[in-house]
Amino acid sequence: WYLPEAKTAMQAGQIAYAGKYSAPDYETILASGCGLAIENTMIYHTPEVKEQLEKFGIPVLVERSSYESHPLGRLEWIRLYGVLFDKEEEADSFYETELEKLEPIMKKESCNVTVAFFSVTANGTISVRKSNDYVAQMIALSGGTYVPEQLAEENALSTMNIQMEDFYADAKNADILIYNSTIEGEISTLEELKQKNALFADFQAVQDGNVYCTTNNFFQKSTAIGDFMEDLNKIIRNTDTEEAGYLKKLR
Repeated sequence: WYLPEAKTAMQAGQIAYAGKYSAPDYETILASGCGLAIENTMIYHTPEVKEQLEKFGIPVLVERSSYESHPLGRLEWIRLYGVLFDKEEEADSFYETELEKLEPIMKKESCNVTVAFFSVTANGTISVRKSNDYVAQMIALSGGTYVPEQLAEENALSTMNIQMEDFYADAKNADILIYNSTIEGEISTLEELKQKNALFADFQAVQDGNVYCTTNNFFQKSTAIGDFMEDLNKIIRNTDTEEAGYLKKLR
Protein backbone atom coordinates (compact mmCIF):
# COMPACT_ATOMS: atom_id res chain seq x y z
CA TRP A 1 0.00 0.00 0.00
CA TYR A 2 1.05 3.56 -0.77
CA LEU A 3 -2.03 5.06 0.93
CA PRO A 4 -1.39 5.97 4.58
CA GLU A 5 -5.07 5.51 5.44
CA ALA A 6 -4.93 1.85 4.38
CA LYS A 7 -1.69 1.25 6.29
CA THR A 8 -3.13 2.81 9.44
CA ALA A 9 -6.35 0.79 9.15
CA MET A 10 -4.35 -2.42 8.75
CA GLN A 11 -2.23 -1.62 11.82
CA ALA A 12 -5.36 -0.81 13.83
CA GLY A 13 -7.02 -4.10 12.90
CA GLN A 14 -9.75 -2.44 10.84
CA ILE A 15 -8.51 -4.30 7.75
CA ALA A 16 -7.60 -7.98 8.00
CA TYR A 17 -5.32 -9.79 5.60
CA ALA A 18 -7.13 -12.78 4.12
CA GLY A 19 -4.70 -14.05 1.51
CA LYS A 20 -4.14 -13.34 -2.17
CA TYR A 21 -7.01 -13.06 -4.63
CA SER A 22 -5.79 -16.34 -6.16
CA ALA A 23 -5.27 -18.11 -2.82
CA PRO A 24 -7.63 -16.64 -0.21
CA ASP A 25 -7.74 -17.72 3.44
CA TYR A 26 -11.22 -19.21 3.37
CA GLU A 27 -11.21 -19.93 7.12
CA THR A 28 -10.56 -16.29 7.98
CA ILE A 29 -13.19 -15.11 5.51
CA LEU A 30 -15.86 -17.47 6.83
CA ALA A 31 -15.01 -16.81 10.49
CA SER A 32 -15.48 -13.08 9.94
CA GLY A 33 -19.05 -13.57 8.73
CA CYS A 34 -18.19 -12.01 5.35
CA GLY A 35 -21.36 -11.22 3.41
CA LEU A 36 -19.87 -9.94 0.15
CA ALA A 37 -16.64 -10.41 -1.79
CA ILE A 38 -15.58 -7.55 -4.07
CA GLU A 39 -12.91 -8.71 -6.52
CA ASN A 40 -11.14 -6.95 -9.35
CA THR A 41 -10.90 -8.54 -12.77
CA MET A 42 -7.80 -10.55 -11.79
CA ILE A 43 -10.30 -13.05 -10.34
CA TYR A 44 -11.04 -14.16 -13.90
CA HIS A 45 -7.58 -15.78 -13.91
CA THR A 46 -8.68 -18.05 -11.05
CA PRO A 47 -12.40 -18.69 -11.60
CA GLU A 48 -12.30 -21.57 -9.14
CA VAL A 49 -11.85 -19.05 -6.29
CA LYS A 50 -15.00 -17.19 -7.32
CA GLU A 51 -16.87 -20.49 -7.54
CA GLN A 52 -15.66 -21.58 -4.09
CA LEU A 53 -16.72 -18.31 -2.44
CA GLU A 54 -20.13 -18.64 -4.01
CA LYS A 55 -20.37 -22.26 -2.78
CA PHE A 56 -19.85 -20.89 0.72
CA GLY A 57 -22.82 -18.60 0.15
CA ILE A 58 -20.73 -15.44 -0.31
CA PRO A 59 -21.87 -13.40 -3.33
CA VAL A 60 -19.01 -12.15 -5.50
CA LEU A 61 -19.08 -8.74 -7.19
CA VAL A 62 -16.39 -8.25 -9.86
CA GLU A 63 -15.35 -4.61 -10.00
CA ARG A 64 -14.85 -3.71 -13.67
CA SER A 65 -14.06 0.00 -13.44
CA SER A 66 -10.72 -0.63 -15.16
CA TYR A 67 -12.67 -1.55 -18.31
CA GLU A 68 -14.13 1.95 -18.57
CA SER A 69 -12.76 3.86 -21.56
CA HIS A 70 -13.89 7.26 -20.30
CA PRO A 71 -12.43 8.67 -17.05
CA LEU A 72 -15.83 9.93 -15.89
CA GLY A 73 -17.19 6.41 -16.34
CA ARG A 74 -14.42 5.12 -14.10
CA LEU A 75 -15.05 7.86 -11.55
CA GLU A 76 -18.79 7.16 -11.50
CA TRP A 77 -18.15 3.77 -9.92
CA ILE A 78 -18.06 5.67 -6.61
CA ARG A 79 -21.84 5.65 -6.90
CA LEU A 80 -21.90 1.85 -6.81
CA TYR A 81 -20.07 1.92 -3.48
CA GLY A 82 -22.53 4.54 -2.30
CA VAL A 83 -25.33 2.04 -2.96
CA LEU A 84 -23.47 -0.88 -1.35
CA PHE A 85 -22.66 0.98 1.87
CA ASP A 86 -25.79 3.13 2.14
CA LYS A 87 -23.84 6.29 1.33
CA GLU A 88 -25.62 7.29 -1.88
CA GLU A 89 -25.93 10.96 -0.97
CA GLU A 90 -22.24 11.25 -0.09
CA ALA A 91 -21.19 9.39 -3.23
CA ASP A 92 -23.37 11.54 -5.49
CA SER A 93 -22.02 14.68 -3.83
CA PHE A 94 -18.43 13.52 -4.33
CA TYR A 95 -19.05 12.74 -8.01
CA GLU A 96 -20.73 16.08 -8.69
CA THR A 97 -17.90 17.96 -6.94
CA GLU A 98 -15.32 16.17 -9.11
CA LEU A 99 -17.40 16.87 -12.22
CA GLU A 100 -17.47 20.60 -11.40
CA LYS A 101 -13.69 20.49 -11.08
CA LEU A 102 -13.28 18.79 -14.46
CA GLU A 103 -15.81 20.64 -16.61
CA PRO A 104 -13.67 23.81 -17.07
CA ILE A 105 -10.71 21.62 -18.12
CA MET A 106 -12.72 19.54 -20.58
CA LYS A 107 -14.29 22.62 -22.20
CA LYS A 108 -10.92 24.05 -23.25
CA GLU A 109 -9.72 23.46 -26.79
CA SER A 110 -6.88 21.07 -27.48
CA CYS A 111 -3.49 22.76 -27.58
CA ASN A 112 -1.78 20.21 -29.91
CA VAL A 113 0.69 19.01 -27.30
CA THR A 114 1.63 15.35 -27.74
CA VAL A 115 1.95 13.16 -24.62
CA ALA A 116 3.26 9.60 -24.26
CA PHE A 117 2.34 7.55 -21.18
CA PHE A 118 4.50 4.43 -20.78
CA SER A 119 6.83 2.30 -18.69
CA VAL A 120 9.78 0.03 -19.42
CA THR A 121 9.25 -3.62 -18.45
CA ALA A 122 11.89 -5.92 -16.96
CA ASN A 123 12.57 -7.47 -20.39
CA GLY A 124 13.03 -4.07 -22.06
CA THR A 125 9.74 -3.80 -23.92
CA ILE A 126 7.60 -0.69 -23.57
CA SER A 127 4.25 -0.99 -21.81
CA VAL A 128 1.77 1.55 -23.18
CA ARG A 129 -1.93 2.24 -22.74
CA LYS A 130 -4.20 1.50 -25.67
CA SER A 131 -5.44 4.58 -27.48
CA ASN A 132 -9.02 4.00 -26.28
CA ASP A 133 -7.97 3.52 -22.65
CA TYR A 134 -9.18 5.92 -19.95
CA VAL A 135 -5.63 7.27 -19.37
CA ALA A 136 -5.36 8.18 -23.06
CA GLN A 137 -8.78 9.79 -22.77
CA MET A 138 -7.68 11.80 -19.70
CA ILE A 139 -4.78 13.17 -21.71
CA ALA A 140 -7.13 14.13 -24.57
CA LEU A 141 -9.69 15.72 -22.22
CA SER A 142 -6.88 17.71 -20.57
CA GLY A 143 -5.90 19.28 -23.90
CA GLY A 144 -3.21 16.92 -25.14
CA THR A 145 -2.87 14.32 -27.88
CA TYR A 146 -1.96 10.80 -26.81
CA VAL A 147 0.85 8.98 -28.60
CA PRO A 148 1.33 6.37 -29.91
CA GLU A 149 -2.06 6.68 -31.61
CA GLN A 150 -4.23 3.88 -33.02
CA LEU A 151 -3.00 1.22 -30.62
CA ALA A 152 -5.34 -1.73 -30.23
CA GLU A 153 -5.41 -5.46 -29.56
CA GLU A 154 -8.28 -7.93 -29.58
CA ASN A 155 -8.52 -8.39 -25.81
CA ALA A 156 -9.92 -6.57 -22.80
CA LEU A 157 -6.56 -5.45 -21.41
CA SER A 158 -6.00 -1.70 -21.16
CA THR A 159 -2.25 -2.00 -21.80
CA MET A 160 -0.05 -3.63 -24.40
CA ASN A 161 3.68 -4.15 -24.86
CA ILE A 162 5.54 -2.92 -27.92
CA GLN A 163 9.20 -3.00 -28.93
CA MET A 164 11.38 -0.01 -28.11
CA GLU A 165 12.00 0.61 -31.81
CA ASP A 166 8.27 1.03 -32.42
CA PHE A 167 7.87 3.32 -29.42
CA TYR A 168 10.87 5.35 -30.58
CA ALA A 169 9.34 5.82 -34.02
CA ASP A 170 6.02 7.02 -32.58
CA ALA A 171 7.07 8.99 -29.49
CA LYS A 172 10.57 10.34 -30.25
CA ASN A 173 9.13 13.78 -31.00
CA ALA A 174 6.45 13.80 -28.29
CA ASP A 175 6.32 17.06 -26.34
CA ILE A 176 5.87 15.33 -22.96
CA LEU A 177 6.77 11.88 -21.63
CA ILE A 178 5.00 10.46 -18.57
CA TYR A 179 6.57 7.39 -16.99
CA ASN A 180 4.08 5.03 -15.37
CA SER A 181 5.48 3.96 -11.99
CA THR A 182 3.02 1.06 -11.56
CA ILE A 183 5.05 -1.58 -13.42
CA GLU A 184 8.63 -1.22 -12.17
CA GLY A 185 8.36 1.55 -9.56
CA GLU A 186 9.12 5.28 -9.56
CA ILE A 187 12.13 6.89 -11.18
CA SER A 188 13.32 10.36 -10.22
CA THR A 189 15.99 11.37 -12.73
CA LEU A 190 16.42 11.57 -16.49
CA GLU A 191 19.57 9.51 -16.09
CA GLU A 192 17.54 6.63 -14.63
CA LEU A 193 15.34 6.71 -17.71
CA LYS A 194 18.33 6.72 -20.05
CA GLN A 195 19.79 3.74 -18.18
CA LYS A 196 16.69 1.74 -19.11
CA ASN A 197 17.46 2.33 -22.78
CA ALA A 198 20.08 4.61 -24.36
CA LEU A 199 17.63 5.63 -27.11
CA PHE A 200 15.72 7.80 -24.61
CA ALA A 201 18.54 10.35 -24.88
CA ASP A 202 17.31 11.12 -28.42
CA PHE A 203 13.72 11.85 -27.36
CA GLN A 204 12.72 15.50 -27.72
CA ALA A 205 10.97 15.57 -24.34
CA VAL A 206 14.11 14.24 -22.62
CA GLN A 207 16.26 16.88 -24.28
CA ASP A 208 13.75 19.59 -23.32
CA GLY A 209 13.36 18.29 -19.76
CA ASN A 210 9.62 17.61 -20.14
CA VAL A 211 9.55 14.16 -18.53
CA TYR A 212 7.37 13.21 -15.55
CA CYS A 213 6.76 10.13 -13.43
CA THR A 214 3.48 9.18 -11.77
CA THR A 215 3.55 8.75 -8.02
CA ASN A 216 3.15 5.22 -6.70
CA ASN A 217 -0.19 5.96 -5.04
CA PHE A 218 -1.99 7.11 -8.20
CA PHE A 219 -3.47 3.77 -9.27
CA GLN A 220 -4.40 2.87 -5.69
CA LYS A 221 -6.51 6.02 -5.41
CA SER A 222 -9.16 5.66 -8.12
CA THR A 223 -11.01 8.76 -6.88
CA ALA A 224 -8.00 10.91 -7.84
CA ILE A 225 -9.01 11.22 -11.50
CA GLY A 226 -10.05 14.86 -11.08
CA ASP A 227 -6.78 15.82 -9.38
CA PHE A 228 -4.74 13.91 -11.97
CA MET A 229 -6.47 15.67 -14.85
CA GLU A 230 -5.75 19.01 -13.17
CA ASP A 231 -2.09 17.97 -13.02
CA LEU A 232 -2.16 16.95 -16.69
CA ASN A 233 -3.78 20.25 -17.64
CA LYS A 234 -1.02 22.17 -15.84
CA ILE A 235 1.86 20.46 -17.62
CA ILE A 236 0.15 20.27 -21.02
CA ARG A 237 -0.72 23.97 -20.99
CA ASN A 238 2.64 24.84 -19.42
CA THR A 239 1.07 26.67 -16.48
CA ASP A 240 3.13 24.69 -13.96
CA THR A 241 6.07 22.63 -15.17
CA GLU A 242 7.27 21.72 -11.69
CA GLU A 243 5.88 18.94 -9.46
CA ALA A 244 2.13 18.69 -9.69
CA GLY A 245 0.46 16.34 -7.23
CA TYR A 246 0.55 12.93 -8.91
CA LEU A 247 3.27 13.86 -11.41
CA LYS A 248 6.91 14.34 -10.44
CA LYS A 249 9.21 16.07 -12.88
CA LEU A 250 12.43 14.19 -13.64
CA ARG A 251 15.68 16.14 -13.21
